[in-house]
Amino acid sequence: MKLSIVSPVYRAELVLDELIERIIKNIPSQFNSFEIILVDDFSPDKSWQKIVSISKQNKNVRGYKLSRNFGQHYAITAGLNQVTGDYIVVLDCDLQDQPEEIQKLFNEVQKGFEIVLARRYERKDSFYKKTVSKLFYKVLSYLTGTKQDASVANFGIYSKQVVDEVVRLEEKIKYFPTMVKWVGFSTSYVNVEHASRSEGKSNYNLKKLLNLALDIILAYSDKPLRLIIKFGLSIALISFLMVIYVLFEKITGKVSVSGYASLIISIWFLCGCILTTLGVVGLYIGKIFEGVKNRPSYIIEKTTNE
Repeated sequence: MKLSIVSPVYRAELVLDELIERIIKNIPSQFNSFEIILVDDFSPDKSWQKIVSISKQNKNVRGYKLSRNFGQHYAITAGLNQVTGDYIVVLDCDLQDQPEEIQKLFNEVQKGFEIVLARRYERKDSFYKKTVSKLFYKVLSYLTGTKQDASVANFGIYSKQVVDEVVRLEEKIKYFPTMVKWVGFSTSYVNVEHASRSEGKSNYNLKKLLNLALDIILAYSDKPLRLIIKFGLSIALISFLMVIYVLFEKITGKVSVSGYASLIISIWFLCGCILTTLGVVGLYIGKIFEGVKNRPSYIIEKTTNE
């Protein structure tokens, strides 16, 4: 039985040696072979040179360098397309996902689950990052209509069947946790220890998280369009009630001269609603336009096999 480990790499030159060493030490004994796939997402440091060096020293390590910074979830997808193992572990390269927990995940898989996700029951992140992360997942949960857990990310173990189905998805916008959730299969969760970041800082700031959330919502949900419809119907209902009220006031002789200010406010309000609606619809049309271009989700520039 073979185990594949996939890790997207970005600004990780100082931790890659330790990452590989700890992964190799913690390969479950049930596997008689393994492979480690490192995908460099066009990191600006010397991560690729480090990957090349490590792969020369260890034949079980393979590296792939993307032609530009496509993003973490595209790098994961690139790695998943290269795996040959019976089970696949996905973990980040920053050592916050600890390789020592792989055995615990595999023990749960042996109970008959196709997916076992790591739940970070005590995140070792800053207060700011944890707050932003919770806000991100709450917005995502509401607008996609799916339950999102801020303590669960990419770290987990997946059967080859699950991975095969995930990579078959043709969405141009990649978000690995949502793709895994969509394909289904029996899933379990295991509490794991979450380590503090030893080097560097997270590349996900509030702006990037909001942009990621917007992309995910546009790719996996039509709820914004549904909310606009409900909002439009609400305005129509209020307008209808106002018409009835004005007619009643006119019949009873209580109508005063219409106010210029209220008229202008109403016009600007409705114009704002129309522009917002056009903007949301435009975003969806834009994503459709991107999809029909049929561009590849990522491009591999180099491999360590060359």
